[in-house]
Amino acid sequence: MKKMTSLLKRFRRNEDGATLVEYGIALGLAVTLGAGALLTLSGDVGATMTAASTAMPVQATSP
Repeated sequence: MKKMTSLLKRFRRNEDGATLVEYGIALGLAVTLGAGALLTLSGDVGATMTAASTAMPVQATSP
């Protein structure tokens, strides 16, 4: 039990692991926000491209 208590105390003082966890959380948040932004923009871009292609006149090709 004494070894476990000393291990936990040493783990609480060591901040290297906490920094790694913080970077992991920040990376996960950035990826999530980036993916959400891309998904939102993809719908808008798709609608704009569809509207643009619909507005273009169709040219007849000669055989």
